[in-house]
Amino acid sequence: MQQVFDILKLSIKDAIEPSTDILYQKEQDIPGSIKYHIRRYYTRHPLISDDSGMMVYHYDANRQENNYLELHFCITGNKYCYEKSCKFCEKQPTNCDGEQITADVFTFHFSSTFLHQFTHNVKLSNRKDEVLAFKHPNAFTKIFPICNKKRNVLDALLNHSYSGALENIFINAKIHELLLYSLDCLVDEKEEGFSCKFLEDERSRQAIYDARDILLKNIGNPLTIRELSRKVAINECYLKKGFKEIFSTTIFDFYQQQRMEHAKYLLYEKSLSVTDVSSLLGYSSISHFSAAFKKHTGLKPCELLK
Repeated sequence: MQQVFDILKLSIKDAIEPSTDILYQKEQDIPGSIKYHIRRYYTRHPLISDDSGMMVYHYDANRQENNYLELHFCITGNKYCYEKSCKFCEKQPTNCDGEQITADVFTFHFSSTFLHQFTHNVKLSNRKDEVLAFKHPNAFTKIFPICNKKRNVLDALLNHSYSGALENIFINAKIHELLLYSLDCLVDEKEEGFSCKFLEDERSRQAIYDARDILLKNIGNPLTIRELSRKVAINECYLKKGFKEIFSTTIFDFYQQQRMEHAKYLLYEKSLSVTDVSSLLGYSSISHFSAAFKKHTGLKPCELLK
């Protein structure tokens, strides 16, 4: 496994200089949540390498608490500019070196405890489900190409305008989307088309993505299915079925999952009180919030307070 892991590193080994050439980095290490590290490096020399991704499935039947799933990605050849105010580089400002060619490296770590929330009430019908539930009996490492869907998510993680709490909500949602797309590499036969035929229409698909974005922007102001369907101009039945097919979860479960992940951030990173977090997330009482948090994470909210 370690040899395969090194393959991904070798693709950028000669291009990445000392840590002073890191253009950007972002990380999260909240207990019970997704651990991630995003780094953007300046490459001093042109780098010829195929963009690649890797899935590492660690399984130990004797120590299941240590099981985990990791995703690694390396993208080369993107361009970065320190000067955010200029849109074109035809006339470089004084003392400006212009756009920098980068190597972008991503690592996402999902513990078996974290992934359990997606599978504890699900009938395991395929290899993807078995991997998420850690019922696949053999550890493995799989390298795969980066398709446009994954690339768009990775680009969004590096190029967005969110900050503070909204940035945390946005990044968590994008990582879940990336996990969903990455699991497709485990399907032996290529799946084409949609079960819900109305999703073949681009406007209908966009309505589902718009609904997801509205949910994220209203993380502390819960919406009913009816309210959400009106905002994206699609009927409730199509909204529920389309959301389930695209994101592999129900609207309610998605919203609750994002709420609880944001609660972890507010408690652990921002050191807000349980009372404040409960109020910010739109709960009518602390007891309701605490019960939901315990059900989702297995922890009491106070256990994440520093």
